[in-house]
Amino acid sequence: MGVVSGGRAIAFVLSRDVGALKPFYRDVLGLPLLAEDPYAATFDLGGGTSLRLTAVGDHVPGPHAVLGWQVDDLDAALGRLEATGTSCEIYTGFGQDPRGVWTSPDGDVRIVWFKDPEGNLLSMTQFN
Repeated sequence: MGVVSGGRAIAFVLSRDVGALKPFYRDVLGLPLLAEDPYAATFDLGGGTSLRLTAVGDHVPGPHAVLGWQVDDLDAALGRLEATGTSCEIYTGFGQDPRGVWTSPDGDVRIVWFKDPEGNLLSMTQFN
């Protein structure tokens, strides 16, 4: 048996201001808020996994995705995201469509990348 076998995963997204960022994860992404303390806001990601939006005063978001979701219908999920005023990242030379959707050469995977208000990169993926 491994060291963490049977344990539940906890994801972390760092934030300079948890109070200001919390509404994006709760209201825009629709994640249920489970708890708050002076250091973090904890959300339910489903399936026994939680997300701790963790306070780190000097955090500078990196260029790579820190959290992503697998969705059944990327177009519908993207429409709901766009309705909140959130747009997707488009990377020069990556071959995305005008909405920011990248499709794998075999057509089996479609992905979008978007940022939370602090600049943490998130993604949604549909596997066909």
